[in-house]
Amino acid sequence: MRSPVQTNFKDLPDELAVFPLSGALVLPGGRLPLNIFEPRYLNLALDALKSQRIFGMIQPDQTKLNRARLTAEQAGSDSNIIKLKTEPPIYSVGCAGRIASFEETDDGRILIALKGLIRFRVVQEIEGCNGYRRVKPIYDEFKTDMEALPKIVMDHDALIEVLKPYLDAQGMNVNLDVIKKLSDATLITSLCMICPFDPREKQALLESPTLQHRAETLTALLRMGVFDASGKPDGPRQ
Repeated sequence: MRSPVQTNFKDLPDELAVFPLSGALVLPGGRLPLNIFEPRYLNLALDALKSQRIFGMIQPDQTKLNRARLTAEQAGSDSNIIKLKTEPPIYSVGCAGRIASFEETDDGRILIALKGLIRFRVVQEIEGCNGYRRVKPIYDEFKTDMEALPKIVMDHDALIEVLKPYLDAQGMNVNLDVIKKLSDATLITSLCMICPFDPREKQALLESPTLQHRAETLTALLRMGVFDASGKPDGPRQ
């Protein structure tokens, strides 16, 4: 099922349901497929479908999680350790998306295509609803996410040449002929979302201040991915 409804900046929700999922990245203009089966996220999807169809994707912050676990262990607080397993700390920046299409399966799952709308910064986490988490977001610093993507300075062919060995190194089967036909902006967005970068790298791509910066970061990560797969020593990633 699909809906042609467009979302305007002024219509973005003041309170946002969030789906914390490590390694999952949706960017403005991109589409992220989601297979929803956990009860609380089924609730989230169904609640979203009843209203504006908008919710946020955000990653758990492993650095904060490790620090919080250490603090809880040092304090001997078993209850806090248990809570961290179900409600880990999250990054301060995520991306709100709108359910562009969905399908209910016979075994109770919901298959969703989430279209990225705009990034948001978490002001604070608020009381959850029906088992899922919610935050108070601000969108102002990312307002341009909802405008037409700017043109960037990028050597399309050079990026494809970097991409080929990366895909081989990762064992990914991608139709390069299709990729070559994509616009620069669509190519950057698609590769950032589908390439199996680690969560910190995904977050760096999400938080890139401009599309140009994101393209440069992507190219660097592709080169690092080939270098890592070759078995050569590599320095720590920031």
